[in-house]
Amino acid sequence: MKSLKRALVLSSLTLAASAAFAAQPVIGLIVKTESNPFFVKMKEGAEAEAQKLGAKLLTGSGKTDGDNAGQVTAMENMMAAGAKTILITPSDAKAIIPAIKKAQRAGVMVIALDSPTDPVTALDGLFATDNYKAGVLIGQYAKAALAGKKPVIATLDLFPGHPVGAQRHNGFLQGYGLTSFDAKSNDLAKPAEVVCMADSFGDAAKGQTGMENCLQKNPNINVVYTINEPAAAGAYKALKAAGKEKDVVIVSVDGGCAGIRDVGEGVIAATSQQYPLRMAAMGVAAGVEYAKTGKKVSGYTDTGVTLIAAKAVAGVESKDVKTGMDLCWGNK
Repeated sequence: MKSLKRALVLSSLTLAASAAFAAQPVIGLIVKTESNPFFVKMKEGAEAEAQKLGAKLLTGSGKTDGDNAGQVTAMENMMAAGAKTILITPSDAKAIIPAIKKAQRAGVMVIALDSPTDPVTALDGLFATDNYKAGVLIGQYAKAALAGKKPVIATLDLFPGHPVGAQRHNGFLQGYGLTSFDAKSNDLAKPAEVVCMADSFGDAAKGQTGMENCLQKNPNINVVYTINEPAAAGAYKALKAAGKEKDVVIVSVDGGCAGIRDVGEGVIAATSQQYPLRMAAMGVAAGVEYAKTGKKVSGYTDTGVTLIAAKAVAGVESKDVKTGMDLCWGNK
């Protein structure tokens, strides 16, 4: 009899544990690439929040930035593994949409982190930096730093048609007070003050090449907007080789530790810092809420942006390098 009671107790515990495990929310996170410190930090944020809330986190990525097929495969694998929420940083804003719709038809909530789809309404929700505002902040800073001089601008962009690239570029021009497009446009404005535009793909080597080509077109460039800090580092290398690094104001967006160090060392004048850990934590929390209550997120949630500059300028609010280093990601 005692053996039977013990067996029944053990059986009940096993069933309870199985039920608890079955009820565990399964959430997928798909980033563009696992080599970028921004996405490494995003993954860390998701893992920490999943552990805190008792969720199971599945992770995946494309092989490179732009690998839509890799992201689609990751989505399918996660759905097969029981994910009911998928968080994704889309590499291709348009090409990923059929996979998103397929997931949604299967009852999966899809939230984009950092980068929207085109159109953004294809998503259940978006947790991201206000990239237009990030651009506006560095545009305002660049104008103040130039102190009344006529701007001769080069832009080192992402690549054509990407919403994040367009929003940062157009926001920068808007902040500078130049002719621009609004935050809904995926086209890149080119007022007369912009004498050269180059696609950097967010890469340092391509940023350097783009800057070299721009200097050949116009050696009088005095302002350089860059899509991110690796592109800015590449631009600085080209400018230094040409002996022009002290004559140009470089501004950027990201806020990684390497980029903030470059602000401190005078490579970048100012950068708009974004917060990938916060994006990921909010996404996981939304996934757990959906699993518990069936309530989906809706629309866009701003995850914050702060202008970091080594030297403050009048009329533009910014934080110092120490603040940026306290909040940055990557190797400190």
